[in-house]
Amino acid sequence: MADAGSWGNRTLVADLGAARGAEVTVAGWVHRVRSLGRVSFVLLRDRSGIAQLVFPGSVDISSESVITATGTAEANERAPGGFEVQVQEHRVLSAAADLPLAVNGRPENLSLDAQLDHRMLALRIPKLLDVFKVQATIVESFARHLRGEGFTEIKTAKLIGSGTEGGTGLFAVRYFDRDVFLAQSPQLYKQAMVAAGLERVFEVGHAYRAEKHDTPRHLNEYVSLDVEIAFIDSEHDLMDLEQRILKTIFAAIAERNRRELAAWGASVPDAEAVDALPRLNHDQALGVASDRLGRRVYEVSPEVERELCAWAASEHGTEGCFVYGDPRRKRPFYTHPAPDGKTMSFDLLFRGVEITTGGRRIEQHDALAESITANGLSVESLADYLQVFRYGCPPHGGFAIGLERLTQKVLGLENVKEASLFPRDRKRTRP
Repeated sequence: MADAGSWGNRTLVADLGAARGAEVTVAGWVHRVRSLGRVSFVLLRDRSGIAQLVFPGSVDISSESVITATGTAEANERAPGGFEVQVQEHRVLSAAADLPLAVNGRPENLSLDAQLDHRMLALRIPKLLDVFKVQATIVESFARHLRGEGFTEIKTAKLIGSGTEGGTGLFAVRYFDRDVFLAQSPQLYKQAMVAAGLERVFEVGHAYRAEKHDTPRHLNEYVSLDVEIAFIDSEHDLMDLEQRILKTIFAAIAERNRRELAAWGASVPDAEAVDALPRLNHDQALGVASDRLGRRVYEVSPEVERELCAWAASEHGTEGCFVYGDPRRKRPFYTHPAPDGKTMSFDLLFRGVEITTGGRRIEQHDALAESITANGLSVESLADYLQVFRYGCPPHGGFAIGLERLTQKVLGLENVKEASLFPRDRKRTRP
């Protein structure tokens, strides 16, 4: 497969096998140089992989310089991919100098701060770049599955007048002559589009939380995979939908990202494991965790999340579980009450951490206004939100999957920042 434009004759590294015996032109980044006097070996990296170039004599090319080389493609079982290029001519397109870290080294030898301080360069490390190839598969397959179930993709405003999650955790932004806020979620807008008649919507977009966390699981800016659907009965309809989505995502990763999974020593659950995810109500979850920990627990803390996932693995042969029916005090004002006095809400725990939160919403205007007041919020400040329900709204609900957390758990990353291209936390706003 040739590149478009003026590089139409370029051969990708992955296609060298098909060009055996022919003259080829390759282009990319110099990954490593090894000179032996009469011959030099240069590893060239492009988007498809790494290939060996063989140069006569010594070469003066620095690592990470961008070059193009022309020569004959030949088989060599000792070369990466089993093929190499015997170079006749080459050209340095852009020279690199003074690298602050070794792109051809092991990322495990770099601290997270070193990776993030030099993010523009560190992302060239193949294993680190693999993270975002997997992440791209997650986003694509998430959207593809939902389109297949009749969902419409939307893009909503990220500058808002007030927060639908309440007044805390908001980033203020100066907007001409007044302050507005960065959106914590597309909650208002996706509910509005369900009520407008689309019925089924999704969004892949950024969300912002001004929370002073400094943990391996939190970011202040992250990508949210949001879903909202009309005409549901309870949170169990949403859990069913998420299981279908996850089966599609995991199957796509297993098919397309075998090399990336192998590089990280990672795997994804199969369809049977996703179907086997147990569902515990809030009280059952606390009971299981209390039994495992040997003491009474009163909330689903990070420790409890880990214990519940360990229980699911030992008892059900799967790596997570749903916890549903949280008490009202634990959920946003728009969460629909359940007949037992709890709520029609749920979380999905996966490999020791919560990756999804969702539930059925209140669709009745007066009940929602009452809930807003009961939660200490102002009906006036949420007037735009309430309009949606004054004019009729079907029973509905939705959820959001944290893209970076899901990526982190799929690959077994120690810190969620590793799953963000340019992470933002309390201390870091660059590069």
